[in-house]
Amino acid sequence: MVSIAIAADIVPVTGENRTLAYWGLQKVNSNPSIGIKALMELANAKTPMSLTNLVFVIAPRVNAAGRMDDAKKAVQLFIEKDSAQATALAQLLHSDNSDRREADASITIDAMEMLKADPLNDQKKTTVLYNEKWHKGVVGIVASRLIETYYRPTIILTRSGEYAAGSARSVAGFNLYEAVHACRQYLLGYGGHFAAAGMTLAIDQIENFKKAFEEVVANTITPELLIPEIVINAEIQFADITEKFHNIIRQMEPFGPDNMKPVFIARNVKDAGYSKVVKDLHLRVVVKQGDKILSGIGFNLGEKMIHLQNNQPVDLVFTIDENEWQGNTSLQLKVIDLLPASSVQND
Repeated sequence: MVSIAIAADIVPVTGENRTLAYWGLQKVNSNPSIGIKALMELANAKTPMSLTNLVFVIAPRVNAAGRMDDAKKAVQLFIEKDSAQATALAQLLHSDNSDRREADASITIDAMEMLKADPLNDQKKTTVLYNEKWHKGVVGIVASRLIETYYRPTIILTRSGEYAAGSARSVAGFNLYEAVHACRQYLLGYGGHFAAAGMTLAIDQIENFKKAFEEVVANTITPELLIPEIVINAEIQFADITEKFHNIIRQMEPFGPDNMKPVFIARNVKDAGYSKVVKDLHLRVVVKQGDKILSGIGFNLGEKMIHLQNNQPVDLVFTIDENEWQGNTSLQLKVIDLLPASSVQND
């Protein structure tokens, strides 16, 4: 449970946290509790589980109970001794997570439409949106979703009883809590930290708060903080990407904040003739550098396919993963970004 908490709360995976996460993963992969085993089976989770799997497979289902209904179900799952009852509880959490996904997707679409309809949107340094019908349990997730498109401090508000309540998310390097604190005269309550915050305010104060927050952020944020950054650890050649090299990288696990999986760049890479866009969204690549060919997947990078056409060389940013297919395991690239060759600047 400590390992899951470390993963779910996105805390630094260093020092004691790294040790606890490591041994927690050993337990998950060798002899998980009845409740966690039920969640893994329901999610069709493959073993061995990594900390990333805990973040994206286990944590959302545990969190969904509190977001959509009652967190007691998750607590009961953790302490349950009966396997049949654990399966039933896991199914409830799985259902809550499905509801969370639907609410998340629907509200994100609504929010994006509101932003597109605002003629002044492109001039702003913040996003602050309110809709009294939005589900309170997913506003923080929606704030994170919007930052993927509009990279700036974001607050999503909805109605909670007689008041408005919401969640805020920041961009890397900007102290969101201080910005919210500077607008406290319009708030009934607030709390948070550098990267995230929550607040409650009177509905008739939303516009005043929105204007004040925009003014504070516009006056304190620097232009470079509004540009998303990919930190690249090293340049590498495809020829260097071997099983032995990958095994060395895996000795640094578990990966997480302050101990992230190494990010590499390979230059002058070309399409090997089999790259394509999957489901109109994801980029499936088969690329070559010199004599070596590697495959990979770039989630939500379908629009980048244009750079691989006409045998154009690209600079590819990626991490190294394993892909299991029909019992066979091979190395693959998890593509983070790609641009025409030499357009990626050296730091």
